[in-house]
Amino acid sequence: MAIAPALTIPSPAYGGGLGGAGLSGEEPGRGYSADGQRSPSCWLQPPAGCPHTVPHPQAGEGNVQAPAAILHIDTGMARLGLSNSELTALLREPPSIRWRAVMSHLACADDTTHALNPAQRVRFGRALGAFSGIPASLAASSGIFLGADYHLDLVRPGAALYGVNPTPGQPNPMRPAVRLDAKILQIRQIDRGESVGYGAAHIMQGPGRLATVAVGYADGWLRSFSHRGCGFLSGIRVPLVGRVSMDLATFDVSAVEPALARPGAMIELLGTHYGVDEAAGDAGTIGYEILTALGDRLHRVYAPA
Repeated sequence: MAIAPALTIPSPAYGGGLGGAGLSGEEPGRGYSADGQRSPSCWLQPPAGCPHTVPHPQAGEGNVQAPAAILHIDTGMARLGLSNSELTALLREPPSIRWRAVMSHLACADDTTHALNPAQRVRFGRALGAFSGIPASLAASSGIFLGADYHLDLVRPGAALYGVNPTPGQPNPMRPAVRLDAKILQIRQIDRGESVGYGAAHIMQGPGRLATVAVGYADGWLRSFSHRGCGFLSGIRVPLVGRVSMDLATFDVSAVEPALARPGAMIELLGTHYGVDEAAGDAGTIGYEILTALGDRLHRVYAPA
């Protein structure tokens, strides 16, 4: 069976050569195209205030052609989708919507041993009996790696396309697709015993050199990186020292040659040396939050794979 990839875009992103796109809202889909052609897309959340978003019993009333939609069935997430009773009620009604696909979402796909994974697959399979011939989708990034039984007709790779490990605790099967560099604004010589940043939260244990870069929590570089994060300058690890500020962060570049650690040089904050998942571990969060937090002030450059 041929499995069609459907890209899930939780925030503005770049993609191409895909079967379709699932968007969390209207804005991310603007300008999305593959090979010069606009790919089929759907909103995974209704646009706020849309006057055409109505409860399903009223959908299609008065229209010449019934609207098309994807049906979301809840099989264990208790977030979005129809419950069993709502699905039963829907099936009793005359068809008023053209179902483009039927989907559900796995709650524990990143835990390959969790009993809820096969339970949700079985529940979804039972529900699909009422939707013969309609494409079905269950697996997102981590679910794809649970095996072929979860692939059905459409899969929804999302964060994995950006290099987030869809198999936590195992080697990452994906390559990094996001790089974040921050420009050095200033190099400062500092002596032993001097403090760095707000709250004098870091005290230098010896003389050294500090690089202040133009990125901070207003850009989505989380404040929880304070004292825990790092960057790479010319392939050399440089620890983040002190607290992350609104617009600035400071790194100890004492181990880097002065000719390389200079104003205008770039420190790699995400990339081949410091992956999204490693950064997330240092910040006490997950790769999804690292990527979706990156703000609009950051200049984005999209490069072909």
